[in-house]
Amino acid sequence: MARAEAIILWHITVSHFSEKARWALEYKSVAHQRRTPLPGFHTAAALLLSRGRAATLPILQLDGARIADSGAIIEALERRFPEPPLYPAEAAKRQRALELAGWFDRELGPYTRRLVFYELRREPERMAEVASRMAPELAWLGRVMLDYSRAFVALRYGAGSTQAAEHARVKIVAGFERLEAELEGGDYLADGRFTVADLTAASLLYPVVLPPQAPAAIDQMPEPYERFRASVRDRPGYRWVQEIFRRHRHPAGAAPRESREQEVTHAGKPS
Repeated sequence: MARAEAIILWHITVSHFSEKARWALEYKSVAHQRRTPLPGFHTAAALLLSRGRAATLPILQLDGARIADSGAIIEALERRFPEPPLYPAEAAKRQRALELAGWFDRELGPYTRRLVFYELRREPERMAEVASRMAPELAWLGRVMLDYSRAFVALRYGAGSTQAAEHARVKIVAGFERLEAELEGGDYLADGRFTVADLTAASLLYPVVLPPQAPAAIDQMPEPYERFRASVRDRPGYRWVQEIFRRHRHPAGAAPRESREQEVTHAGKPS
């Protein structure tokens, strides 16, 4: 009898787009392994895994396919593991949930990431802490790894200028405004229950809200970033993210129901 192929998620621990994929896997109690390329090597890993089709993670290995993009991963999981559903059954509500998820992917996700890395790269000690936590085996490289990391996030994520950071703050506030307008005081964005829209919005705002159930890159974020977080802390959308994580996300590091995962960091060619 042939052994079932392992389901493998290639991800970045602190990535909010990776958090979308992890959350969907755990919500559906899908047993899987997790593999993390070394920082700076994840672009090469993604290109190898996808045969040049994608330069970013997460990528899911499922049933012989390698699926790039967090939205496509959730779509594939919905087909393969339909219960509990993340898509509404009714066509109009499903379309609304997917449209909202797509909007948050485009208009919010890149900017939360950009602001985090902008503030971190201005404080070398905190940036070094992030790099060492993501790749402790490379900590001995010290300044070389730090300089590479700072240059990489500036180039890859546009995190190198004050103007870009200010634009990111504006986009994050706009994301909260859209979230609050769509909720209209309710608990969920579509279908009156937890769907892909809620999972996406909450995941992509986690770097701002930093709920205890989500992974943390460092113990304390830079002071300018904390001031920005304080400026949005009283928003209904901020409290909503906290509540969605509390209701629907397992604590970081906890085994999700029947799922068991294996975390491996890889420096070499993806298997």
